[in-house]
Amino acid sequence: MRDRRKRNGVVAWSTFFWCTLLIVFSSVLFTTLTFSSLRPFSFHPNAVYKWRNPAMEAKSGYSPATIAVRETVMLPDQALIFLNYPPSFRFYTKRDLHCVYFSADSSRPQLTEPPIQVHPARLHEQIVRCSLPPRGYNVSLQISSNGAVQARDSSIHNWDPLVYEALFDRDNTTIVFVKGLNLRPERLAEPSRFQCVYGWDFTKPKFLWKTDVVSVAQEIVRCRTPMGILTDQGQGQAHFVKVSVQVEGKGIFPSIARPGLRSHNPTNKKAHEICVCTMLRNQARFIKEWVMYHTRIGVQRWYIYDNNSDDDIDNVIEFLQNAGYNITQHLWPWVKTQEAGFAHCALRARASCEWVGFFDVDEFFNIKIKGGLHHVIWHHARPGSNVGEIRTPCYSFGPSGLKDVPRQGVMVGYTCRLVARERHKSIVRPEALNQSLINVVHHFHLSAPFVAVDVDYGVMVINHYKYQVWKVFKEKFYRRVATYVADWQEEQNVGSKDRVPGLGTKAVEPADWSNRFCEVRDMGLRNRVLRNFVDRRTRLLPWQPEFEHHIKKRRRRKEKRPLMI
Repeated sequence: MRDRRKRNGVVAWSTFFWCTLLIVFSSVLFTTLTFSSLRPFSFHPNAVYKWRNPAMEAKSGYSPATIAVRETVMLPDQALIFLNYPPSFRFYTKRDLHCVYFSADSSRPQLTEPPIQVHPARLHEQIVRCSLPPRGYNVSLQISSNGAVQARDSSIHNWDPLVYEALFDRDNTTIVFVKGLNLRPERLAEPSRFQCVYGWDFTKPKFLWKTDVVSVAQEIVRCRTPMGILTDQGQGQAHFVKVSVQVEGKGIFPSIARPGLRSHNPTNKKAHEICVCTMLRNQARFIKEWVMYHTRIGVQRWYIYDNNSDDDIDNVIEFLQNAGYNITQHLWPWVKTQEAGFAHCALRARASCEWVGFFDVDEFFNIKIKGGLHHVIWHHARPGSNVGEIRTPCYSFGPSGLKDVPRQGVMVGYTCRLVARERHKSIVRPEALNQSLINVVHHFHLSAPFVAVDVDYGVMVINHYKYQVWKVFKEKFYRRVATYVADWQEEQNVGSKDRVPGLGTKAVEPADWSNRFCEVRDMGLRNRVLRNFVDRRTRLLPWQPEFEHHIKKRRRRKEKRPLMI
């Protein structure tokens, strides 16, 4: 009996072993076949074993329980410091932080100054803007209350070359924004010369995952997203995986880009019909008039891309938000990347906006027919049509004899312009954009079968208040945001239409500046604004500072008024 039990036991264990082996082999085979059939791109031999790698966190000096500088980017005129916070930790304010500068052979700071500005970024992250360190010095941060931030092991990057932003797009692709590709405007490059690289440390090939590139144009690379990437943003965790680009025969670009998930709208029903994206620097004094006017004629949602402003823009946007305007500010610190920023904004707006306008804070839509922007769009792109872009011509206004900033705003103050029209600006349907996201000077390339149409002069034009009083205009000499437009002080493309005729490259006021660029007196928009926007009681326009003071005064009087029983 004992021998039989022993013999039966041996047989049972063998059966269990071989059955288990068969199940494991079948599972592996099934998983491999299924995964191969689903992936729409080719993987390369190097693979990522874990997307969350604690060893990498420890090596980088970052711990979820500490405040640390993740990375630093040296722009041409300032340093960007990316500051990571532990979960549930209060963000420091500009008053709490100091930019500290120390020489390479010393751990003690020799210079200290307040930050230029502090901005919230993604979850648990802040961007601190500091002045560039003197030659031979490094820059870090110090907290007023408890000393230095952990920062010495952080990565320091130059601005060019750099992979600086990335977004997960639908259809399993990632949009990667790269400085330093040096590609020609409006031209597609051969995608087979490029690869996208995902990982934590691009110096360690065995921890990298490479994927194919779908399209390359200007500063934008679209590549396949590895299916193994999982994000846990919904759980409040930081996402450490970066993406970079490798060009054939060259190394991997340095990168600070960690892709974020794109919002998805499964119903395809958009919350807003008309939205606006703009990029600006130090335009705070003009935003109220621009937003209030265009909201009245039909704009419902505003995306403000701030290109390193150091004026009062934060307070102005907060005022507009408190007043009920649907406006958000997004720091876009990257120098001369307007086209990339517009592509980034188009992707952000696609889930909630039917149409998105791309124009500047000194440009105002001048509608000459009854109704607002909705009627113009409906007239040119009726439901079911294949119109993907509506282009409106621009007319440039001059100082109109003024020497001081007009008290009632630009639309009322500047009334004299040039005869010839200039470039158009566009309102586009985000769904119609070409997958390359190519755009130059405010218009995009469209995918088939979508087409662009031009607005007739008698329907709508754009009043471009391009040449304002010298006090305002001379600020443009600092830097321009467009990638393919030369800065004012650079001795190149001096004859371009983006230049001021006869002005040259020096910020020196011509004697006749206030009377230049005046060929036609155009009072149309001025008269409509005075007729439709002036408050009957105060005779003020809603964007004038005096109007705000009057409203506050009226509110205080109401609060003091005794209740009638």
